[in-house]
Amino acid sequence: MTNNKYINQKSLSRKLSGISCKNMKQLYLSFVIILLAGCSDFVDVDLPRDQLASESIFAEASTADAAIRDIYGKMRDNGLVSGGSSGLGNIMGLYTDELTYFGQPATPQEQFQNHSVLPIDPVISSWWNNAYSLIYAANSVIEGVENSQSLEVEDVERFKGEGLFIRAFLHLLLVEIYGDIPYITTSDFRLNSTVSRIPEAQVYEDIIDDLIEAKSLLPLNDFSGERIRPYKFVADALLAKAYLYNMQWEQAEARATLVIDEFGILEPNLDNVFLKDATSTIMQLKPESEGVNTFEGRTLIFLTGPPPNQALSQTLFQSFEIDDERRLNWIAAVTDGTDTWYHPFKYKQQTNTPTSLEFSILFRLAEQYLIRAEARAQLGDISGAQQDLNAVRNRAGLENTSAVSSNDLLDAILRERQLELFTEFGNRWFDLKRFGQASEVLSPIKPGWQESNILLPLPQDELLLNPNLEPQNPGY
Repeated sequence: MTNNKYINQKSLSRKLSGISCKNMKQLYLSFVIILLAGCSDFVDVDLPRDQLASESIFAEASTADAAIRDIYGKMRDNGLVSGGSSGLGNIMGLYTDELTYFGQPATPQEQFQNHSVLPIDPVISSWWNNAYSLIYAANSVIEGVENSQSLEVEDVERFKGEGLFIRAFLHLLLVEIYGDIPYITTSDFRLNSTVSRIPEAQVYEDIIDDLIEAKSLLPLNDFSGERIRPYKFVADALLAKAYLYNMQWEQAEARATLVIDEFGILEPNLDNVFLKDATSTIMQLKPESEGVNTFEGRTLIFLTGPPPNQALSQTLFQSFEIDDERRLNWIAAVTDGTDTWYHPFKYKQQTNTPTSLEFSILFRLAEQYLIRAEARAQLGDISGAQQDLNAVRNRAGLENTSAVSSNDLLDAILRERQLELFTEFGNRWFDLKRFGQASEVLSPIKPGWQESNILLPLPQDELLLNPNLEPQNPGY
């Protein structure tokens, strides 16, 4: 298979038609300069500014490290995994049964809640363009370190492993949202300007291949000291999720087991789970500067009613058992004396603090227990699935599950995922979709629901720029 899979960047595609091959290399270098010049405040290594070229970026570990850290900063600030109002956690919370919108009308948030999303929606375009821009940047890092003549071998391997991990992670989110997509493994504009989509099954093969290679290259242990960079067990955590979503149960169980064996028991105190030093965090995104906390806290917490933007839905709030300690520790009530609303309170800091207390968690141990529970239930390992499910339930103060068959266990696991992972990066939507329960759950509470809503539309402007991306997803 060739690497001719990349969706053209809108801001660049209009320029490409008039650029000769002779000038293509200079355009590539200019793009890298622009990308790296925008490093976030947390990047404390200054990049060279005079006649910066790819050779100088990847000549030293410090500048190559700054380049890849800039990608994490952009992931944190914008796009799919940002904790902001346009990130997956908020938008897909509104799309499903997790959140209810109270803000101004005719916003993208309201369109997602009402299932009236159109191909021209700005969030749709933003997610697509942001993700593929970061994939392009990851590919530039991979190519840059592979061609470097001066980096140490261990640095080449680590940076390449990180690039592969980022590429796989973003493609996994994209394929779950849009269905068939391009899988991009190059930064070559000539190959990337006429790309076509490939089937979901092939996308998952590429994701898994990238992650297996990434694990072979990444360090064994957390080298950052703050779990803000991928290492081998982070690759295993994402592999467990990819195998689960791809219905490869044995492999999902095996990868989740590696992670669980490494990290051990769950963080016992629910109030500590989302602190930056929580023992069950596998990987997280660090705020831009000291004293800043998470976008999730700034977005989801509100102090007065009625809510200015969104609140937890009554559907979700009433799904918790009365003695579920997550209801007490991870949800907060706000009242105006007459009505009461609820907001997520996993992240508890809405404002800055003298030192940062919370980072945005991408992967945590409870999800691995639930991944393994589901894989074991699918494989007929009833006692093993019960054991993993009970680890999460018991930590929440609940009794052991009463489910004793594979089907009952799968229903119980889906419910537990709803209560454990709410408002975290669209997990609820991905679960409803892959369990085949989106229509059953959403059609009674979403008047605008249609079967075609199982996939979001491709951005209309991208289809106009590159007809090879046709056809549009059904229903749009």
